[in-house]
Amino acid sequence: MSIERRMRGRVHYGWIVVAVTFVTLLAAAGIRSAPGVLIIPLEREFGWTRATVSFAVSINLFLYGLSGPFIAGLMDRLGIRRVMVTSLALVATGVALTTLMTASWQLALLWGVVVGLGTGTMASVLGAMVANRWFTERRGVVLGLLTASSATGQLLFLPLLASMVVRFGWRSAVLLVALLMRDHPRDIGLRPFGEPGNAPLTPPPRAAVAAPLIGLVLGLRSRDFWLLAGSFFICGLSTNGLIGTHLIPASMEHGIPEIMAASLLASIGLLDIIGTTVSGWLSDRWDNRYLLCWYYGLRGLSLLFLPYAFGSAYLGLSAFVIFYGLDWVATVPPTARLAADTFGRENVGIMFGWILASHQLGAATAAYGGGLLHTWLGDYQVTFMSAGLVCLIAAGLVLRIGQASRPLPTRVVEAAGA
Repeated sequence: MSIERRMRGRVHYGWIVVAVTFVTLLAAAGIRSAPGVLIIPLEREFGWTRATVSFAVSINLFLYGLSGPFIAGLMDRLGIRRVMVTSLALVATGVALTTLMTASWQLALLWGVVVGLGTGTMASVLGAMVANRWFTERRGVVLGLLTASSATGQLLFLPLLASMVVRFGWRSAVLLVALLMRDHPRDIGLRPFGEPGNAPLTPPPRAAVAAPLIGLVLGLRSRDFWLLAGSFFICGLSTNGLIGTHLIPASMEHGIPEIMAASLLASIGLLDIIGTTVSGWLSDRWDNRYLLCWYYGLRGLSLLFLPYAFGSAYLGLSAFVIFYGLDWVATVPPTARLAADTFGRENVGIMFGWILASHQLGAATAAYGGGLLHTWLGDYQVTFMSAGLVCLIAAGLVLRIGQASRPLPTRVVEAAGA
């Protein structure tokens, strides 16, 4: 008897897909974020500058985001499970070869290009596709959980998760995906969770090769796309690009031991589980524009406070960790929800993929720019405070989303196949 038949009648199979996706995102994010804790050790061993190491991280972040819309198109065409298994194998290869590197260009190639492209599958676009394919109800909650897994894996298991997953986890992760992952509820005769029982079980359209580029062209004609992409650029700049890459070395420069600095980042990951899950729940109930305004405003204030927190012992840093941690990626569920409402659930994979690419472009800018400014100025004060100011700008931008919205004229996959 198949797994689907044994589960039927007990729990909707969509929750099994969510669990598999959660574990995969958790492991992949932990692997991708490992260089953040290795910046200073790499400087010491190889004599590389902060800007050199940050450049490899910025390539990783940029390709992680840029691959999103193309991965969404591949998933529409080839299936989610097949793409996930291939990408997990690619990441494992890149991580294993990194242990043999001796030059900075090898770090840029292996961790920047290979791991960046491989982990591009295990990005927020995957969570958005799973939530919108498998759930009509509770989409926000599901997306909040999957987003929290990605961010928490990125923060919580530093620096041990990388070595653990390389030695034990990736084979089991690939096996888990191959056995339990399914591309669409209709593949196993189900409707999305919460969809009426009389809804037709028609197969979803498959994306053509040109679908990501056509989606970009259509999106560039929409003011809401620019607002969503622009605000998400600032989101990436102020989270994994800045804090995820530079908080540990900045803390160590202020006399905080490396283990304690990593614990601060891990605490942000723990608090993010609460913040992002609650954000997903709220996104099903409140105006998502106001949620985003609140999140960006709080994040901006916390980043403006961070340089002063370093000078106030552990009390100030504790306050920063609490406010910033609850807000870490709470922006993802309302942003994905607005993208689905604006461009349609059929298009959310490709369109949110491009919005996520903007997020990662912002992250790459902060990862490299933060290292470059540190090389020039000798500290991070200007970097942190500049990020805080642009977050306050984003808080105003998001309120204008939807004021003059024009929906896409057709589904991206249909336009691509026309």
